[in-house]
Amino acid sequence: MESTSHHPNSAVPATNWPPVVKPGEPGTYLPAGQAVSSTACGQPEEAAPAEPAGMSSLAAMPDAPATGGAELLAQLKALIARFVILPSEEALDAATLWVAATHLQPAWQHAPRLAVVGPAKRCGKSRLLDVLTETVHHAVLTVNSTPAAVFRSITEEPPTLLVDEADTIFGTPKMAEKNEEMRGLLNAGHQRDRYVLRVVGNDHTPHRFHTFAMAAIAGIGDLPDTIMDRSIVIRMRRRAEGERVAPYRTRRDQKVLNEIRAKLALWTKPLADEALRLEPTMPVEDRAADTWEPLVIIADLAGGPWPRLARLACARMVASEVEAEEENPSGARILADIRRIFVGSGDLDALTTDHLLFALNSDPEAPWAEHGRGGLTPRGLGAILRDYGISSGNVRIGDGSQRKGYTRNKFADAWRRYCPAVHPLDAQAGSEG
Repeated sequence: MESTSHHPNSAVPATNWPPVVKPGEPGTYLPAGQAVSSTACGQPEEAAPAEPAGMSSLAAMPDAPATGGAELLAQLKALIARFVILPSEEALDAATLWVAATHLQPAWQHAPRLAVVGPAKRCGKSRLLDVLTETVHHAVLTVNSTPAAVFRSITEEPPTLLVDEADTIFGTPKMAEKNEEMRGLLNAGHQRDRYVLRVVGNDHTPHRFHTFAMAAIAGIGDLPDTIMDRSIVIRMRRRAEGERVAPYRTRRDQKVLNEIRAKLALWTKPLADEALRLEPTMPVEDRAADTWEPLVIIADLAGGPWPRLARLACARMVASEVEAEEENPSGARILADIRRIFVGSGDLDALTTDHLLFALNSDPEAPWAEHGRGGLTPRGLGAILRDYGISSGNVRIGDGSQRKGYTRNKFADAWRRYCPAVHPLDAQAGSEG
């Protein structure tokens, strides 16, 4: 029987931090090329598992010399926490930094989305958007607006889009297909200089419309994968008994929120050129690094505890989403499960298709037995793996005969890219990839 145990990555050695750290200086906090490995998922500390040394190194970062922005961020954080209970301290830090980052949008190459999602109603999603509306730069609140109206509201000086009730746009495959243009707009606006081309006027003159703008998108259930991949994801949850927040009243509370917004604008305005030049070393890579970079730069400019808090939030929340993706049947879950099957079989050079399907469909905690009327089939398995460049072929089994199956070396590259935390590959597997 195959093993279902998990083995974390080798721990990253602890880092000797420099005795002096300076806000806003790239490369001060992490050695070049260091990648943080973690399976932490942003849970409350009392429920979180032990973290590997890489995350411990981040937690050991000393405070940087504080600027006026450090206290300003602390005030904003306290105001958000007054009205909304976020799922973790890291999520609260991320929301705080995201708000501040909206005031420096001209400096960013990427405009991070804030995906505020929850499994049901009354999880605080709309309340968080209420607070964001009064604190971000030039809020444009939309509910079920048309794509044309949205991109016509985006100028060269980017506003901040706030999209509520996104489940009415993307909640079902039929809705998502109907609103494909909105999804394309939100995807394109993540990166600078991606335009929408439309004809205008009676003479149908082609005109370029801007799409670049930071956006917070709230709804029940996950957003489309392409939007989630460009987002800082905050998974809201319903308040438990005993958890209390202050009721939000626009006419009463708007003033204090607008005051903090004005202070953020005043603090960030002279920092635009400096922010544009900074290239901080990130604890994550690729698109996650692009998405989180504005928040880390804001933290470095503020100093105090914020450089540490930003990197911890980044590492833990990204790790949580990677873990969620591995558990998603439409994502890398199939690769992680097959990796466990190979390990449980003694890491043979090949396994037959029948062997893989029996193991996959027999796992009571996996979704594969419900994949179709009779569970996952050879054709279904092949279709899923084809997206990762993996195909079946003739393999030789123990009695010397040949049958259809999959060789281990065909998975090596995909395992390394999509589920590195599940049974890390040995040197042989790495060379085979």
